[in-house]
Amino acid sequence: MENQTVTGFGLTGDGKEAHLYLIKNRKGMQAYVSDFGATLVRLSVKDRNGKAVDVVLGYDDASGYERGSGGMGATVGRCANRTGGAAFEINGASYTLDKNDNGHNNLHSGNDYYQKRLWTVEKQGEDRITFLLHSPDGDQGYPGALDMRVTYQLDDENALSIHYEAVPDQDTVINMTNHSYFNLDGHSSGSVLEHKVWLNADSFTPADAESIPTGEIRSVEGTPMDFRTAKTLGAEIDADYEPLRFGGGYDHNWVLKNNGRFAKVAEVTSEKSGIRMEVYTDLPGVQMYTANFLDHEPGKDGAVYEKRSAVCLETQYYPDAIHHDNFPSPVCRKGMKYDTRTAYRFLTD
Repeated sequence: MENQTVTGFGLTGDGKEAHLYLIKNRKGMQAYVSDFGATLVRLSVKDRNGKAVDVVLGYDDASGYERGSGGMGATVGRCANRTGGAAFEINGASYTLDKNDNGHNNLHSGNDYYQKRLWTVEKQGEDRITFLLHSPDGDQGYPGALDMRVTYQLDDENALSIHYEAVPDQDTVINMTNHSYFNLDGHSSGSVLEHKVWLNADSFTPADAESIPTGEIRSVEGTPMDFRTAKTLGAEIDADYEPLRFGGGYDHNWVLKNNGRFAKVAEVTSEKSGIRMEVYTDLPGVQMYTANFLDHEPGKDGAVYEKRSAVCLETQYYPDAIHHDNFPSPVCRKGMKYDTRTAYRFLTD
């Protein structure tokens, strides 16, 4: 490992040292990831003029990520998104989680977040790095121990792939995602409402006022949730439509049409920078979130992030899937391998 590929990233609140790791491909694309939270900190891609643009929001050091509440760049687990009532059952046994959302629901597995822990670097190469986190039985309230591995890799097609692997020793819930906030004009460039989005989804899962899915799978036809033809995020984000009122904008799960295959499911384009991002996954859903709750958040390089200054495309099992038999199940059985990939590929128009 060459010295310039790893640098200090500050101290955590309990005095442990975090690090920042560089991976790159042969076309000049670079990603910086940290062992604090297995977090994507910087992602440098070239715009239509060949200028390098950092397209993810973030912080300058580990303490910024420790303080931050938005999950920027985070590896989220053991179960991303919301669990209604902060409790669930598997095999007739009941499990209780932190009530860290609206006083009685669970969000992103509770207060002891995977993204606020130091991970171990298991392997590192020029274009890839694997982080390892041991999650014991009872961790965050979930049954079963597992070793979660997250591998970031940059290929020469300008795709950043994220590969999650784990084998639990009991039946448990696993639903990992990456919570990067993307702005294809650059992380400090303001609103993304002019970004165009396409989603390969005919339906979405409406949620109640606390963002817990009702169990309905609703067609996007004739609603502001229809992105089957690309349109700007701003076109209908403030429409008088109950799901948008509840979410303060887009903060919903779309039902993907990939049928469990690794396939292209979304695309985001900026006319300004000429950067286009394609999203590929084998997971059944994607939560698109338009940073509705960012509010004068101090970020890296002196940036200040405001509402709707980024878009997140979090590939995952549907929110609260453990409580809905008609949703794909997030349960991973004892001894079975949890093995899923998502990739973000960048092109210029």
